[in-house]
Amino acid sequence: MSPSPLSHGPAVRRAVPLLALGALVASSLALAAPPAQAAETLLSQGRPATASSQEGDGYAPSAAVDGNLTGTRWASRWSDPQWFQVDLGQRSDLSRVVLTWEGAYGRSYQIQASDDGTDWRTLKTVIGGDGGTDELAVTGSGRYVRMLGTERSGGYGYSLWEFQVYGSTDGTPPATGAVEVTGSQGNWQLTVGGQPYTVKGLTWGPAIADAPTYLPDVKSMGVNTIRTWGTDGGTKPLLDSAAANGLKVVNGFWLQPGGGPGSGGCVNYVTDTTYKNTMLTEFTKWVEAYRNHPATLMWNVGNESVLGLQNCYSGAELEAQRNAYTGFVNDVAKKIHSIDPDHPVTSTDAWTGAWPYYQRNAPDLDLYSMNSYGDICGVREDWEQGGYTKPYLITEGGPAGEWEVPDDANGVPDEPTDVQKAEGYTKAWNCVTGHRGVALGATLFHYGTEHDFGGIWFNLLPDGLKRLSYYAVKRAYTAAAGNDNTPPVVSALAVSPASSAPAGGEFTVRADVRDPDGDPITYKIFLSGNYANGDKRLVEASWRSTGNGTFAVRTPEKLGVWKVYLQAEDGRGNAGIETKSVKVVAPPVTGTNVALNKPTTASSFQPSYGDCPCEPAKATDGRADTRWASDWSDPQWIQVDLGSATPVRKLQLVWDPAYAKSYEVQVSDNGSAWRTVHSTTTGNGDIDTIDVAATARHVRLHLTARGTGWGYSLHEFGIYG
Repeated sequence: MSPSPLSHGPAVRRAVPLLALGALVASSLALAAPPAQAAETLLSQGRPATASSQEGDGYAPSAAVDGNLTGTRWASRWSDPQWFQVDLGQRSDLSRVVLTWEGAYGRSYQIQASDDGTDWRTLKTVIGGDGGTDELAVTGSGRYVRMLGTERSGGYGYSLWEFQVYGSTDGTPPATGAVEVTGSQGNWQLTVGGQPYTVKGLTWGPAIADAPTYLPDVKSMGVNTIRTWGTDGGTKPLLDSAAANGLKVVNGFWLQPGGGPGSGGCVNYVTDTTYKNTMLTEFTKWVEAYRNHPATLMWNVGNESVLGLQNCYSGAELEAQRNAYTGFVNDVAKKIHSIDPDHPVTSTDAWTGAWPYYQRNAPDLDLYSMNSYGDICGVREDWEQGGYTKPYLITEGGPAGEWEVPDDANGVPDEPTDVQKAEGYTKAWNCVTGHRGVALGATLFHYGTEHDFGGIWFNLLPDGLKRLSYYAVKRAYTAAAGNDNTPPVVSALAVSPASSAPAGGEFTVRADVRDPDGDPITYKIFLSGNYANGDKRLVEASWRSTGNGTFAVRTPEKLGVWKVYLQAEDGRGNAGIETKSVKVVAPPVTGTNVALNKPTTASSFQPSYGDCPCEPAKATDGRADTRWASDWSDPQWIQVDLGSATPVRKLQLVWDPAYAKSYEVQVSDNGSAWRTVHSTTTGNGDIDTIDVAATARHVRLHLTARGTGWGYSLHEFGIYG
């Protein structure tokens, strides 16, 4: 399975893992002249046809695309509405639709096109038709074309002798035949069936079941290849859909510890023959299953594991493991070649420092593969300086990632803007095509639809909304996107106060938003707690517009650094999305914190767990980055000795995620006889600001029900007089 965006770890290239990378450099794509318009072709004849109904067995939809203008026809039932549609097999540019009606014709109808057979665009509307032959000029594209009849001419249904759709494809038939890496040092090329093939690809994100929906769109971007990370028994429908759309697939095989730094699953490649034999048997099974599939382009063994092994080993043992891993990759490559001599084998890493291991231990690889983002142009430099003798493929690439951008004022990675991300894809493709005879293409990251923290960073169409990056990739692969309706552009996004937004209050978002096509813009604002609590979801915020591109947004209750996203939609399937961070702090409480640095005791504390020791005094030290944490049991208590009888009017409890669902606030004059001044059974772990009216020397929280499986944990136990 493919990793989610940002989970695959640093895509670094230098000789030392995790070396800080250079800043993202914007570059422009030198556009080639647009290709000449292909001649008009009859696209519909003999293609699969369906309809809402048919009058009888002799009037099937196929009869209207069989080329017989007077002998066979489709006829519908005698009611409105009805439809007839034809599947052209691939997305095509449409120029003309000719309807040859029988006596039962359509008085009112629409000609519509679709990429997936579900979402339709109206190309032409006819009202007051008079039968005979309707020859309609249309402008648009799609794989499916239909006639949607809304008004019949009489008491019968709709009946067509022939339904003809004219237009053109891109003129490139699906590549077939053996795939080879041909040529010599510095003059390599990939060929399919003997014809040159440059990989213009994207990594694949949607569910396999959604491939028929999305792959026509992928094809329309000029893409000829998609990449996967895992190949198994569920892969065939994706391969079938890819082949139906004239696309090839880089079939991946996953090996532990895949995904670079941060990934789990440590394997001992020196000694664990069981794991290696199991993987070799598994991979062999799927190579045998899919080696003759027309969509198979090549096999990719492993993803970022040479780099990722540093999470498992160090020193001499790390060297031994990296040598053993790349030796095993070579064993897999040899086995694949013995089964399937017609498709190359490669292996991906995220660090060009992995290449010497492959060069030394994996001579049977046909080419190397590399994941690289902000520093992608350096891959060429490292290849040239390393003296390598095999070409390479970029298997992930795009704008600078979370691991290679500077931190913002709140100490979290400063995410590039939509404009910078689009420039990142343009730069990536320029770097690939600039290394002629060595770089064989790229599968850029990522054709994904997740609308979450990582999805906003890298997906070309989060939640199905196309972004500037989508059109940058399309322009790179086709040298055309000039007539597309493109997304709103968000600039000068600012959050105020950026580093001191009180929990539960409001902060301000400001931006300049322009739509290049003049479309009306609607807004959404989302929040992500990825840096505050690890939740990568985007949750729609509570907000209100205050005019002139300014919005008042409700601040989360949970402390920490949050990401705020302004999403501007144009109503045409496009969106501009910009993000900044906002630091949520405890709301100010007037008066003096009389508990600050006063003697604090508790029923228990965690001596060592995560960031512990977490002694009771850390709840009254005035610091938001320290905490008290109890044992994982009920009940527990924490109390403060104020030193003398002190008026108490307000408490502020700043909870860690391990919070109290039920507790009592108790006060005492002597530390033994307690009286309750507040209680709750509905604590939610957010900041609790509690009004009380008491005078006491001792203040205690009596904690009776935990909100999590952990203990109780407080960053601050503030008591105000």
